[in-house]
Amino acid sequence: MRYEVLGPLCIVDEHGDSAFISARKMEILLAALLIRNEQVLTAPQIITEIWGENNPRRANAALYVYISQLRKFLYRPDRDSPIVTRPLGYLLQVGRDVLDLHEFQALVAKGREHTRARRHADAADAFGAALELWRGPALGDLRGDGPIINGFTTWISEARLECVEMHIDARLALGHHRELVSRLYGLVTDHPLRESFYRQLMLALYRSERQADALSVYQSARRILNEELGLEPCRSLRDLHQAILLGDETLDVPLGPFSAVS
Repeated sequence: MRYEVLGPLCIVDEHGDSAFISARKMEILLAALLIRNEQVLTAPQIITEIWGENNPRRANAALYVYISQLRKFLYRPDRDSPIVTRPLGYLLQVGRDVLDLHEFQALVAKGREHTRARRHADAADAFGAALELWRGPALGDLRGDGPIINGFTTWISEARLECVEMHIDARLALGHHRELVSRLYGLVTDHPLRESFYRQLMLALYRSERQADALSVYQSARRILNEELGLEPCRSLRDLHQAILLGDETLDVPLGPFSAVS
């Protein structure tokens, strides 16, 4: 069985058939257990996640019913239930099943390892494979009233953007700058306060013999950061701007000072 949280919450069986939970409170319950897999979630934690501060008087009884229904939903005749009762609450054991979150984390770790060894083609493949696991926003439109799901979606969305950055850096190191320009324009539009995407776009444009456009991107970044935050661009962005003005030849070399992979 495969659990997927990098998109709408989904369960895929051994035959490749997908199943979704239509009852929102049960979906929140399963999401919380998957996020904290192999860890005990106490009844109060789960109740807060499902109902927030406005939990019903019989919340514990309702939770017991949801756990029972979820066990039936996940039932497989050849194995024990993945949901285990503990003295303080419940936990979900992934065991020999697969969680796409774990796959994503393993691929990102592999990409970082390749990056440190300057194996940029392998790094690009690993980061690209990690990004291909995503089917949309993590957990779709699911939001709980507690901290577990909301904290997870914030954290994993940031992890995805970091993976995007590292994937682009690896491809820039391989000389794929022309292919990346249009995508980077989209990224700076979607994430106007993320300076790393401006840096990458400026470098891709400069290497594509579009120096004026690269300088224009810097001015745009400076204006947006000043208007939104009252800040000047970070030092790496300012240094790259100066290097472009000077026509610094090191910018043409993969893995120069302004294409360092984080």
